[in-house]
Amino acid sequence: MALTTAKPLLPGLAITGLGVAAAYGLSSAWPVLGALTVAVVLGVVAGSTPVLGEEHRRAVALVTKRLLRAGVVLLGLQLALPTVLALGPGTLAAVVLTVAVTFLGTLGLARLVRVPRGLALLVATGFSICGASAIAAVEGVIDRDDEDVATAVALVTCYGSLALATLPLLAHTLGLDATRAGSWAGISVHEVAQVVAAAGPAGAGVAILVKLSRVVLLAPVVALVGAAERTRRGGRTPLVPLFVLGFLAMVAVRATRLLPAFALDVAKTASTLLLAGALFGLGCAVRPGTLLRGGGRALLLGFLSTLLVLATGFGTLTAFT
Repeated sequence: MALTTAKPLLPGLAITGLGVAAAYGLSSAWPVLGALTVAVVLGVVAGSTPVLGEEHRRAVALVTKRLLRAGVVLLGLQLALPTVLALGPGTLAAVVLTVAVTFLGTLGLARLVRVPRGLALLVATGFSICGASAIAAVEGVIDRDDEDVATAVALVTCYGSLALATLPLLAHTLGLDATRAGSWAGISVHEVAQVVAAAGPAGAGVAILVKLSRVVLLAPVVALVGAAERTRRGGRTPLVPLFVLGFLAMVAVRATRLLPAFALDVAKTASTLLLAGALFGLGCAVRPGTLLRGGGRALLLGFLSTLLVLATGFGTLTAFT
């Protein structure tokens, strides 16, 4: 029975595996992009070529959601709560407020510039929490098009790169030391690789810790968004998705400190591989023509949301720390 169930998944796993391998190879040459971003781009490219036929797309779609949920669950093992709590109440308050203002503010800006609800929720989650990983987590609990997912990841890449280029210049102009600049990068830049690049060697340590404190908020945000969508759809989705509970369970397991370091390293790599595979699969379903329509409004939303998170992050850190 297990063999019968696994057999239809094998073609999709094989295609996705090739996509992930290519994504890792390319991201190693350009680390700032990250494997997740490269994976979704390769998926869009592969899905738009005749090489990947409709049968192949269906095969990839069979495994995409499974990979996504497993990747989000393992992401919980990256969060060491005692280390995050050691940042202190002021920094943690700044993080919570920045995430809340950026998420809600981005939704308000999306209505202002008339961006569709699905894309708005993806951008709000990705920009306020942890980039492509957050987008991958929330896309399973909302009504959205596959093109929305690809657009949101593209915006995270574009404006995260802009932030990592401009934040060090702003920090220097404002006279911030390495620790303060690192905290600002961690609270406001989207992807982990971008955070490290923006913070520089001296501020990278605190930047990563502040960034992980944002990731802790992924589960409650996804659960709240899922609950809102459940109400909107008339109760057709779980109140709290099982993969979110799995994420929280892995956070609890990490807090026990029972897992050895090598197991945590393996889990981190596995989570990235799974999420890269999921985003490659989502990219395969995208039609570039549809993706480009309404691009100007999406670009404007990304720009405004980036300004919002940078300003809010700086303001809250100044006020609370």
